[in-house]
Amino acid sequence: MKKLILLAAFFTAGLIFTETKAQVKVNISFNIESQPVWGPVGYDYVQYYYMPDIDVYYYVPTQRYVYFERGRWIFSPYMPVRYRNYDLFSTYKVVINEPRAYLHHSVHVVNYQKYKGNNNKQVIIRNSSETKYVIINNKYKKENEKREREQMEKNKNKDKKPNEKSKDKHD
Repeated sequence: MKKLILLAAFFTAGLIFTETKAQVKVNISFNIESQPVWGPVGYDYVQYYYMPDIDVYYYVPTQRYVYFERGRWIFSPYMPVRYRNYDLFSTYKVVINEPRAYLHHSVHVVNYQKYKGNNNKQVIIRNSSETKYVIINNKYKKENEKREREQMEKNKNKDKKPNEKSKDKHD
């Protein structure tokens, strides 16, 4: 009888252990589709990119740039004005997966200063042929095509002669 009870206890413990193990697998996160096309390949999940050249973070889940300005951290959908024309495709990005990474900024500056000036040293998502990035690349291509069509339409309207514009309004 004691052996039967002991066997049942081991069996129950085994089920609990197996169930816990399965729960851990379920909690693994992916955010490949949220990563920008200028991000480096090789990461299924990214919280922050730190760009040592410009000392700016990019928070992937909310698509916000995080930078220190006038004594406080700024969260913005736009780059700081001084970097608006900066080429994000070529600059080196360090992946940091820790909550509120910017709070450890002084450590990151020291640890990642060696990556300053390492432009074009990473394969980026836009240039990847890996199948897991196909969705992102297709989305990027569609956005670019839409922008190009809008620009062409804008240029077409600029090229119209004044009396052609007025003729269109009366049709």
